Order: sequence, then structure tokens, then C-alpha cells
Amino acid sequence: MKDSRESPIEISRDDFKKIGYQLVDVISGFIETINEKPVTTGKTPKQIQQLLGNASLPEDGIAASEIVARSSVLLLEHSLLNGHPKFFGYITSSPTPIGALADFLAAAVNPNVGANILSPMATAIEKQTIKWLSEFIGVPASCGGILVSGGNMANFTAFLAARTAKAPMSLKEDGLANTAGEMVFYCSKATHTWIEKAAVLFGHGTKAIRWIATDADNKMNTEILEQTINDDLKIGKKPFLVIGNAGDVSTGVVDNLSAIATICKAHNLWFHIDGAYGIPAAIIPKYKKLFKGIREADSIALDPHKWLYAPLEAGCTLVKNPQHLIDTYSSHAAYYNFSGHEDEPSLNYYEFGFQNSRGFRALKVWMALQQVGKNGYIEMIGDDIALAQLLFEEAKKHLELEAVTQNLSITTFQYVPPAYVRQQKESQEYLNSLNENLLNKLQESGEIFLSNAVVAGKYCLRVCIVNFRTSKKDIHEVIEIVVREGRKVHETLQKKG
Repeated sequence: MKDSRESPIEISRDDFKKIGYQLVDVISGFIETINEKPVTTGKTPKQIQQLLGNASLPEDGIAASEIVARSSVLLLEHSLLNGHPKFFGYITSSPTPIGALADFLAAAVNPNVGANILSPMATAIEKQTIKWLSEFIGVPASCGGILVSGGNMANFTAFLAARTAKAPMSLKEDGLANTAGEMVFYCSKATHTWIEKAAVLFGHGTKAIRWIATDADNKMNTEILEQTINDDLKIGKKPFLVIGNAGDVSTGVVDNLSAIATICKAHNLWFHIDGAYGIPAAIIPKYKKLFKGIREADSIALDPHKWLYAPLEAGCTLVKNPQHLIDTYSSHAAYYNFSGHEDEPSLNYYEFGFQNSRGFRALKVWMALQQVGKNGYIEMIGDDIALAQLLFEEAKKHLELEAVTQNLSITTFQYVPPAYVRQQKESQEYLNSLNENLLNKLQESGEIFLSNAVVAGKYCLRVCIVNFRTSKKDIHEVIEIVVREGRKVHETLQKKG
């Protein structure tokens, strides 16, 4: 073997610069013209597979420049573009350009943010990011937390911390099966499906979920919550957790968090807020009352890759007392030498969550928070809400649209044919079918990308705006496109009928 090693995966300095500069040029051109592209090509999985090809694993290597050039074409020309100004589907934001650069830098250094000794600067940056996110939403900066992949993991992380805090100390050794009294937990019927996953994966079963009815505003009915907790206590159940929504994913509703906090305090229950989507709106002064009660939460889930516009993946769990995370997740294997100096204990993030080896998710959030600043986020989030409100008002005025709900930056509405308005002949079942067919057509068309919500039995078109590129022009065009395509779908269904 030679003294100097030549590896087939290495790229020379000159080639790296050349390929890198070319890639940056391609990406910057893509960003500059993204509004001119279709939101999606609408190609089927089979068509996408044909574009990719079915070649076997190469026996010999291919030039890096060729791979990067081909990969750029495949991704930039054949993806669903959630950075497009007319992407309003699921709660995935337009990614910040600085976030893309941050991921490039993070991958180059490749710190393992599981232990401080493996990532001294990255650990410090994640710690500061957690502090800034706490300040951002208006909870004490003394909160601890951890960056995770997204909303499911953020909520899972908090769920298990809640269970550890409220269960007998013997739980870790004896397990749930040998713990006296069934541990039960409470959430509204509008809660995201992560709670069902948690119930199943963590051994409780879905029967341990107490689904609390919502009121006329789709908020958790706190009177029913109080009564259900009392009923469970009478029959020997062990309540331990209540989940409040700070922006449910279907309609953007924020529960009465202050009332839930009061109930949790009275019964010594862990209060968790699922704010994965909506809680960044707490930074806007006029909406602070809406989020009253968040300072009482024991834990909060939020996703910077939703309304802070970070590239995927970036979720976050915040906990009022970070010791609860350590109590839940810390373990000390014999091969770990991560303790640090006695006078300055190390912050090791493997003790705060599921992962030991962890990527540097915090950098893209940390850099964007500095570039934009508090006032910049107030402006952008406020604009998103204002655009959703504009859509709701425009839908209310249009004779062929029915505005249904509007909360935070989510608006739901239905396309309603003129004949339905005049004669009231078509049933709600037909309208639901019409709007479902319309949504499918819109998602395939590439002009706009919406999703759906079912509200009081109505299948609605759902627009969620977490998009710093969307403008008033886009909102007016949404109205035009939905009405134009709605008429076509209605005509087709009538002919079939």
C-alpha cells in the first residue's frame, strides 16, 4: 500500500470547486424561476421509474460531474415543488435558501450531535437554537429541548417524557404490564394521527386514548375533558397526559390552552401542546391571546420545517424541565466516555431523545433565525395569515364557492355548482364527491396544489399557506383555477350520472 491513499470516492479540490459552482448555478436558476414551473408534473410512479431507469448497480464508478448533472435534472424537473408559490397542500414550507446552504455546510463538517465531545460547536449551536425557539414562541428561555426529524418524533419524545414523569419509578424495570392501573391520556378528536401511533408503539393500545369531543369551533370541549378525567379516576384508571392543539392540521384551530392547563394542574397531569404547525404564530402580538397558556405547558412540539421555513428535516421538542428528557432517555454504556469535566458537565444530546448518532439539524434553523430576525418572522407569518384570510373572503364573495373555515393560515372551502345554489337539488354527498374529484384533478394538473379537510361532514378543499413566496396574485389565481376546473368536473360528473 502506498504511503498516501487514493480513494475512489474522493474528489479533487479543483473538481469539487468546478462541480460545486455548477450545482450552485443550477440551483440558483431553479430558485429564481420556480414560479414559472408547474407545481408538479403529475407523472405516475411508473413514468417516474422509467425516467430513472432500471439499471443494475454499476460495477465501476461514474464521474462525479456526470452524476451531479443527471441528479439535478431528475430532481429539479420531476419533483413536487413545495417551494412553489402555489403549493398549498400539506404543511411543508418553502425552504429557505440559507437553509440549503446550511445543510451543505453541515454535511461537509458532518458532526455527530449525539455527544459534546463529538460535536463541540454543533452542540453549542443546537443549545442556542433551542433557547431562541423558546424565546420565539414566548416560553421561558430556560426550557430545554432537542431537534428531531419532525412532528411525529417531537410528539413521541414528549409523550415518553410525560409517561416517565407521571408513572411509578418502577416502570422502567417492570414495564407497563406490571404497573398498577391503566395509564390513560386525553386529546381532542382533531388531534393528529401521531397519538394513535404512540398508543400502539409504546404499549398502551388505542383504548387508552380518551378522544374528547370538540365544540362548535372545533376546539377541545374542556367541560367534557374534566368530566372524563373524573370518570376515569373513579374506576381506577391512571390519567397522566393531556394534549392540546396549537393549530390542528385540518383547520388550524387552537384549543383553549389556558383552560386545559388549569385542568392539568388541578389533577397533576402532564400538559403537552402539539404546536408542530401553528405555534410560531404566537410571535405575532395580535395573536398572543390565542396562545395564552403555553407558558404552563410541560412540553411543546413545533416544527421549524413548517412555519419557520426550514428545509426538511427539522422538528423540535421543548420541555419546561429538561431533566425529564434525561430521566427518560439517558443511558450510560461502558464504551461511552462523554462525561466531560466535573466542573462543567457536558451537554450530550443522546440523553435527550431516541437517537445516539444525530445529524446537525439545528444549523439551518439557527442561521435562518439570524438572517430573518424576530421582526422578519412576524412579517412573513403575518402575511401568510393575511393571505389565507383574503382567500376566505374571496371565496365568501364568489357565487360558486362556499367558504367553510379560516384559522391561522388555513382556509377550507368547497366548490358548489350554480345549479346547487339556485335549486338545492344536489346532496351533500354529491358535493363531497365533486370536490374530491376536483382535488384529484388539481393535484395532477401542476397549476396549484391543495389538500383536503373534512369539516362537519363536508369534503373541503384546504389551502395551508406556510410559503414566503405566495402573493395576492396567487390567491386570486387559486379562485380562478378552482372555479374553472370545478365547472369541468361538475359537467363530467353530470354526464356520467
